[in-house]
Amino acid sequence: MKITKIEDHDKISFMDLLLLADEDEKMIEKYLYRGEMFALYDDDLKSICVVTQESDDVCELKNIATYEKWHGYGYGSELLNHIVSYYKGKDTTMLVGTGDIPWILQFYQKNGFRISHRIKDFFTDNYDQPMFEDGVQLIDMVYLSKSL
Repeated sequence: MKITKIEDHDKISFMDLLLLADEDEKMIEKYLYRGEMFALYDDDLKSICVVTQESDDVCELKNIATYEKWHGYGYGSELLNHIVSYYKGKDTTMLVGTGDIPWILQFYQKNGFRISHRIKDFFTDNYDQPMFEDGVQLIDMVYLSKSL
């Protein structure tokens, strides 16, 4: 298993995987080039993530995605642990915002994140099309945080 930092000129080539976690290409483009991208390979590409700097001591995981056929193999957790270690000492807090979907919230909580706050109507206010996950329309953005 290998985790690689992706250079800006290569980021767009990972759009298919990024779209699994955020279905709106325009939203991805808002953070893609202001963030750092990491890719996890185990023979071939399994997971990708983008982290942005939000203030002097706070970073935000904007996107993390694993190809569906590799869910449950620990690749997302491995990538998440890598970026937590990478940003430890550079930042004091890592944030992540997601939809109010139990299995996604459990993933982050299993990896040491705690629910911080929510932004009411985020998905309905910021996306052109209704967003769905597991047949549930996403309305509010749930933010979780982890002390680094």
